[in-house]
Amino acid sequence: MNIETKLVQAGVSKDQSTGAISMPIYQSATFSHPELGKSTGFDYSRTANPTRKVLEETIASLEEGHAGFAFSSGMAAITTVLLMFNPGDHIVISNDLYGGTYRLLEENFKQYGITTTYTDTSSITSISKEITEQTVAIFIETPSNPLMKITNLEAVCQLARENHLLTIVDNTFLTPYLQRPIPLGADIIIHSASKYLSGHNDVIAGLVVTATESLSEKIGRIQNSTGAILGPQDSWLVVRGMKTLAVRLEKQQINAEQIADFLNEHPLVKNVFYPKYAPIEQKEWMEFQSKGYGAMLSFEVVDESLVAKLLKKVNVIRFAESLGGVESLITYPATQTHADIPLEVREAIGVSNLLLRLSVGIENIEDLIADLDQALNDD
Repeated sequence: MNIETKLVQAGVSKDQSTGAISMPIYQSATFSHPELGKSTGFDYSRTANPTRKVLEETIASLEEGHAGFAFSSGMAAITTVLLMFNPGDHIVISNDLYGGTYRLLEENFKQYGITTTYTDTSSITSISKEITEQTVAIFIETPSNPLMKITNLEAVCQLARENHLLTIVDNTFLTPYLQRPIPLGADIIIHSASKYLSGHNDVIAGLVVTATESLSEKIGRIQNSTGAILGPQDSWLVVRGMKTLAVRLEKQQINAEQIADFLNEHPLVKNVFYPKYAPIEQKEWMEFQSKGYGAMLSFEVVDESLVAKLLKKVNVIRFAESLGGVESLITYPATQTHADIPLEVREAIGVSNLLLRLSVGIENIEDLIADLDQALNDD
């Protein structure tokens, strides 16, 4: 079955007793047993809930993985994955990554003896140099956040296998509609489902997909014991949002490419970070492992004084954190998404005070370009 059909069919007639087209919201903490020693498969909603199960089965199918797990946020999903590791373990991770992931590693897991090396994961050589006897995993964002660097997933997964490491991929930016890392060799996929999967900026959620039964058992045990689960109403919202993922992302990609072209020619824009304009090798990787460039881009203006003016002047595009919704949003990473990364680290990887990140929505492209044009007008 093609992915567009899988998306639309999520939850359809899963409720066998009624045949409901839309999976009902099972707002129940507990479930009765038919008799001693027998269960319906649902006992307590921390462990399993019918509405959440539909979401978990859907994301596992979309990512071509063994099992899916739904969490109360993307950060709860990442936390659960990191809880698999032990004091003394070492992780190699993309140096250009979401600031919340950096904060979690540096402020929470570092104190428990889990160490991290941040490197340019678009370079296999750079990754290889950082692998030690203590390394247990390679953690990748591709495209990276916010500089849109591309990692060669096949090559990294092969490197990980050769060194008996796990490959963890944050697939939030592209979703399984555009990129499926598990068939390329990845072990664990993470999503902030608040973003493209739900698509309407109305829910906070996280998802994990595991490639093997043993990993599924580990994540399942941690999720059940820590209890960072997604509630049934939010699970239903994510499933509903996913039904239109294909049509939303197709429109968002078309808009994003045209905006990238516009910004690339604008005299007040210094650099555009978008896979279409990536170094040729990275662009080729992207075109091999993904079926589109996605709808995220970043750009640098020529002068820092333009930043505040632009953010104040945009009208159609909203100055707000987050991404992936139908509404176009613009963010200033230096003081928002990447504020917890030290200044010297941000500057070293290229997250400068000139940089703005744009999540392109489904609005009319003429309105979006006109909005950026008037906001960039330095008068």
